Amino acid sequence: MASDNILNNSYPRCLGHTCLESGSYLMNFASCAHCNKKELIKIHNKEEREEEQEQVITYQHLCQNCDHVIAEHEYRFCVEEGYQEYQMTCLLCGSGEDSISVLPDDPRKEMDLF
Repeated sequence: MASDNILNNSYPRCLGHTCLESGSYLMNFASCAHCNKKELIKIHNKEEREEEQEQVITYQHLCQNCDHVIAEHEYRFCVEEGYQEYQMTCLLCGSGEDSISVLPDDPRKEMDLF
């Protein structure tokens, strides 16, 4: 799995507000541990489901050359108390989360002005 893969440690695994619901964060990928190639990464076994009013998307990152599983990716989205909540966890892409108000003016940002 991903811990067996050669990851590029020059880039942070914590991506702050970046949350990918599809694709791969290639800056973290050095090469496949199985074949040692740095090819494009395929998305495999993508599933979308609802869990208690939360959208969950999961998939695998696969080496295009040898189909080795590089990492398991999970993305979550929900609306909670007036905020859109995003969360991503993946050994390849890293982790990230974000929260955005559904209102035109975010009340949390208005509080920061004073």
